[in-house]
Formats: sequence, structure tokens, C-alpha cells
Amino acid sequence: MSGSGGSGGSSGARVRVAVLDYGAANMVSISQSLVAAGANAVVAAEPSDLAGADALVVPGVGAAAPAMVHLREQGLLEPLRDWVRAGRPCLGICLGFQLFFDASDEGDAGDAPTLGLLAGRTVALQDAPTLPHIGWNSVEAVRPHPLFAGIPDGSYFYFVHSFAPVPADEGVVVARTTHGRPFVSAVASGSLYGLQFHPEKSADAGQRLLRNFLGLAAGDRLAPGDRPAAEVA
Repeated sequence: MSGSGGSGGSSGARVRVAVLDYGAANMVSISQSLVAAGANAVVAAEPSDLAGADALVVPGVGAAAPAMVHLREQGLLEPLRDWVRAGRPCLGICLGFQLFFDASDEGDAGDAPTLGLLAGRTVALQDAPTLPHIGWNSVEAVRPHPLFAGIPDGSYFYFVHSFAPVPADEGVVVARTTHGRPFVSAVASGSLYGLQFHPEKSADAGQRLLRNFLGLAAGDRLAPGDRPAAEVA
């Protein structure tokens, strides 16, 4: 996996990252990992908490339908959509990644509408030898991307899930992983990034990926003429 990238401190001041708290995430581990990667991390439980943030992280442990209810009840649904549609840096992790798509098969009804930021839907893993898929697995590059700069192709990351998105547009797919059949484990579309694995639980490779995300977010907050040449190219 290759591409230009950088650390969260490459642009001077620390990147301020809002970690969305909608009642379905381990806020402590992702916040601590972002701080270790060079960010100022703040918990965002209501829209006003997004003020002054350079980037947004949508973590998640749980199911799609309850997560969408929490987002709506806390008034975060439209601010999250507006953030992404404005082209501002956003990283979705596990359930947070799955919520980016149109709908999910997860839950009793089997059809939970989600954010609709990317075309496609979340489905159960196919031919999986075990469910949920828990533990370390390799992430294989589909195309180079700065999010994975400095991370060898086939590196291992930590997974905990039974569902994964199927994007309608193959062009957004950055990496796949195999557990039974191959599934999409990373996507990127503009400044929107999604990971099926947990970088905050993935040791050195996970920390490098978070640093790369902070570097991308730092570049996005600068005018092109102020960015390092490697980030403009």
C-alpha cells in the first residue's frame, strides 16, 4: 500500500478531531489513539461540539438501526451529512463505516436505512467460517492511497464484525480482506474514508493509518499554496 501521506503534526498545530458519540462506540480507545497519533480529540455528543473541528471520526460498536436512532435523537444526523457533503475530512470505523451507505441488512427487520452518503448497502459476510469475524486479518490493497502510506500491503488489522458494505461504485474501494469470501475493508471517496477494521486496536499499523488520516486532514485545512509539495501532488 503506497501513496503520499504525513503525520498529524506536519502542518504545525495539532489537528482537532471530533469523535462522534452516539451511544454505540468505545470512545476512550479511539480518542486515546488519536491523541497518541498527534491529534487533539474531543467527544462530540451534540451538533455544537463540532465547532472548530478539522476532522470527524465516526466510530461504532453495535447495530445500524439503533445507531441511526441515536444520531437522529441527538440532532447529529443532518450535521454529519452536511459535514461530509461539504467535503470535510471524515473517517468511519466499523459500524461508523457501514452507516455511510444507503441501507443495512443488519437487525430484525433486515432493512435499516442508513446515511446514504455512498451508494450501496451493508450485508452479512458470505461463506464466513466463523461469525462474528473477530481477530487479526490481512488487508490487501486494491489501489494505492495516502491513507495507507508507509503500511506494507497485506498488513494485519483487528476486526470485530459480521457485516460489511458492498459499494455500488467499485472505484471507491481501497482494500479488501478475506474471511470466507473477500469483503471490502477500506474505501475512500474524496475526503470521506471508511474502515471495516479498528485502527485503534491494530498496534503499529493502526497508529500509522491514524497518523496518515491526520496528515490528510491537516492538508485539507490549508490552502493548496500552503501545503507541502508532496501533499499537493
